[in-house]
Amino acid sequence: MELEDRKIAVNDPVEVEATHLRIAQIVQDLYGRPDADSDTVIAELAEHAAIEIPGAQYAGVTVTRNAKHIDTPATTHKWPLLLDEIQQRHGEGPCLTAAWKEKIIHVADLTTDERFPRYARDALAETPIRSVMAFQMWIAGERMGALNVYAETAHAFRPETREIGLVFATHSSVAWNAARRDEQFKRALSSRDVIGQAKGMLMERYGVNAIQAFDLLRKLSQDSNTPLIQIAADLIEKQQSSIE
Repeated sequence: MELEDRKIAVNDPVEVEATHLRIAQIVQDLYGRPDADSDTVIAELAEHAAIEIPGAQYAGVTVTRNAKHIDTPATTHKWPLLLDEIQQRHGEGPCLTAAWKEKIIHVADLTTDERFPRYARDALAETPIRSVMAFQMWIAGERMGALNVYAETAHAFRPETREIGLVFATHSSVAWNAARRDEQFKRALSSRDVIGQAKGMLMERYGVNAIQAFDLLRKLSQDSNTPLIQIAADLIEKQQSSIE
């Protein structure tokens, strides 16, 4: 089925169910790939959102820590990025509101919507976007986010857009958080290995035990205001340089 035909037929319950299954399979396949780091995961999910969510022409992800600074880790076009810059400029917009206050924000027509006047004014002046739908994403840590879809025509999104978009945003949250946790775990293992090597060097050089070696690393870190992992890496590098 062609993409346009799929979007027209998606109000059919059978096709809606098929879309849900497709979304689940997309996330499963993406997360199962060995090369799928968190940046790849969120970028490809945005691309799929623009395809699978009915009415969408473009998609993007908005992330914010305190509703003041906005990041756009994934976008399928320059318009979502520019719209996030407009939200940053004015501290208002549908994606910010979805991230922090409501699970779904639907702007059916930017020319008549009155909730975000400064955002709408600049969005109309600087982009061709007329419809926006934003879905809250839960992100581990102190940040919040939204998966957003956009269209250049008003009233582009139908009732099924809400259902499928929310499902896609939920799956995307799970997949992105899992990928980010995997990266953090790998970094933690790497850091532990580096610190372990540095401790071993100090134990051998000064005849101290593991606890004493770690205390020495920690004191060097505190005295120089340098992260512990960096102190350990520098010691290993100096040791390797002296051997060479």
